[in-house]
Amino acid sequence: MNHRVLVVDDSAAMRTFVTSHLEALGGDYEIEIVEASSGFEALRLLPQGPWTLILTDINMPDINGLELVSFLKGHETYRTIPIVVFSTEKTDSDRARAKALGAEGYLVKPFSEDQLREAVTPHLPGK
Repeated sequence: MNHRVLVVDDSAAMRTFVTSHLEALGGDYEIEIVEASSGFEALRLLPQGPWTLILTDINMPDINGLELVSFLKGHETYRTIPIVVFSTEKTDSDRARAKALGAEGYLVKPFSEDQLREAVTPHLPGK
């Protein structure tokens, strides 16, 4: 089964880190990764779905990750797409806020390849 994953972060280094580790799952899954450098760019790319999974940072210019989660979960077309949020924000209230908006996962930066794998594989059916 082919999976399309949207990775949203204003940091090119973080997008590269996430993308390279998702590609490492390639032996187990067929994954096409699309990168967006902002929440606004993510919104522009959404119609190019379908998406299996969206991973987004919280702290970004223009549209932040929580605003993106809120939009996605409130939109009929996108509300069923699993979302994993990652951020340097590590308090319980930050995690609770993301979950309350509908995010299925939350990773605190910096996170390991194993933590990323653990967060995304439940949302990649077919293996």
